[in-house]
Amino acid sequence: MPSFSEQLKNEAEPIWRAIFAHPFLREIKDGTLPLEKFRYYLTQDYQYLEGFGRTVVMAMAKAPNSETLEALARRVLTPIERPLHHKLLEAAQVSMEYINEVGRSPTNTAYVNHMLTTASLHGLGPAAAGLLPCPWTYHLLKDEVGASEHPLYSQWTQFFVAGFLEDSVNAWRGFVDAAAEEAGPEEREAMRQAFMVSSRYEYMFWDMAYRMEGWPV
Repeated sequence: MPSFSEQLKNEAEPIWRAIFAHPFLREIKDGTLPLEKFRYYLTQDYQYLEGFGRTVVMAMAKAPNSETLEALARRVLTPIERPLHHKLLEAAQVSMEYINEVGRSPTNTAYVNHMLTTASLHGLGPAAAGLLPCPWTYHLLKDEVGASEHPLYSQWTQFFVAGFLEDSVNAWRGFVDAAAEEAGPEEREAMRQAFMVSSRYEYMFWDMAYRMEGWPV
């Protein structure tokens, strides 16, 4: 029987198919994405990862034992995406002042709030399930999108092609599957909901970046 995380991935497959087919990623692949859209994406992703990190810290408080606590701590203390971000921000000429000026978009704000709320109101299982779609879908970009030949975008795709997120995906899947083994029907449903909502937000994040979403007023 498939693991619980694999069952979640199978249920989310139509959403993930839409993610991998999104024009943002297709244009990254062929190098035609307008630079301003990539710069906007970088500003939002940088701020999203801060929310991701804060959610992990909240999830640590729900760890059932010291072993899980230490494993969660490693997810906070090894922010492998941050060096990549700083390199890309410099290459794309995006300053921290600009990031702070732009702020979080409506979609980014909603996604981060979803993760934080899930971690606040539920146990480790739903919190981990809400966090998992991000590293998992990004990790799969190595197969679904592959490398770009664009001088800037290739620096971004190489991170995923090289498999740098594999350990992160395995760790979060482990947290989800371990929690599911102990969870009752209600807890498993909360995990399922958290995973599916985050998967939908992953699609919306790419769409937000492609449209360079702003607040209407």
